[in-house]
Amino acid sequence: MFVRALTEEHRDTCALVALADPNPVRIAVHNDRLPAPVPAYPATEFAEMLARERVDVVIVCTVDRYHDEYIVAALEAGCDVLTEKPMTIDAQRSARILDAVRRTGRRVRVTFNYRYNPLHEAVKRVIAAGDIGAVGSVHFEWLLDVRHGADYFRRWHRDKADSGGLLVHKAGHHFDLVNWWLDDDPASVFADGRLFFYGTDGAGHGAGKFAIDMADPELTALYGDAAVRADGYRRDQDVFAPGVTIEDDLAVLVRYARGATLTYHLTAYAPWEGYRIAFNGSRGRLELDVTETDHVSVAAADSLKGHREPGTASLRLRPFFGPPVELPVEGYRRAGHGGADVRMLAQLLDPNAPADPLGRGADALDGARALLIGLAANASIASGRPVRTAELEAGITHA
Repeated sequence: MFVRALTEEHRDTCALVALADPNPVRIAVHNDRLPAPVPAYPATEFAEMLARERVDVVIVCTVDRYHDEYIVAALEAGCDVLTEKPMTIDAQRSARILDAVRRTGRRVRVTFNYRYNPLHEAVKRVIAAGDIGAVGSVHFEWLLDVRHGADYFRRWHRDKADSGGLLVHKAGHHFDLVNWWLDDDPASVFADGRLFFYGTDGAGHGAGKFAIDMADPELTALYGDAAVRADGYRRDQDVFAPGVTIEDDLAVLVRYARGATLTYHLTAYAPWEGYRIAFNGSRGRLELDVTETDHVSVAAADSLKGHREPGTASLRLRPFFGPPVELPVEGYRRAGHGGADVRMLAQLLDPNAPADPLGRGADALDGARALLIGLAANASIASGRPVRTAELEAGITHA
């Protein structure tokens, strides 16, 4: 996504000057697709690349556990950073990043693309306008279908040491949205979760086909035999094989500083994909319902391509003492996270981008706040007790 944006849609305002990766096969695949190849470096020569190629901004798309290494190195080399979410996976790494931001004065932006979804922008406007009054509670259910959800259990994400688990890697998007919508900070977290469907003892054994088609040209190019020989990474691990250390069914209760509560549930083995969010306020209720795929077909399950099944989206305001009102949303589309990716890249890669009155751009502190909920939830699952975020916050925001 970023390579395409830098070399095509936004080539008038920025340029891709180099690539670094631990796998030379993947670098070669990307370079072969460019009109003109760019200098390529092994990951071990990252610092040399920054100096030699006179890099202004680094885009970090590594396995989550390594984000901090490249973010901090880039900041200390005088670069700004765009990083994929989550910003990192634990309190120590978060503190290291924030300390580097303070020391260097450079900027980190976290690509929370869901903030740029037109539906989510509309939610922000409705809440900020006071149309439902003060928010008392948020109910948030996110469903990953058995095509998309299973993919987290085939890849490196299956190891919590690499990804922090789904409460950090995936739900970090959702926790950031609620933080942004409410303009509030989490105060306490209670959570429970388990590995129910996937893994060696998973209830999903025999429930259907979970392999992916590695003969797909895109997967073969990036993760075929040549790539496996280069670094040993297998893209198509068995979702029921040993080695899964993350949960697939998770429930979280968050209390915010101003009193609102969030009840959140993530299911990674659903027959359809989408989410339902409701805000209960002092003047009414706001409901967002999104169906991204209404079912998973056998053919679609064979590969990662698809997501073409019918989908729907609605935003409904239910005021007290009045009929419900369907709110129109302009700009929403099925592709690219509801059109969010295109809007985010335009804001981040154009130095002359218009003002952002909704504050969609997320910085390192926003990344730390989203991480705070996921880490507190993981700690709560481990201990069986509620966790006050103040117990973790000092470690996350101060080195």
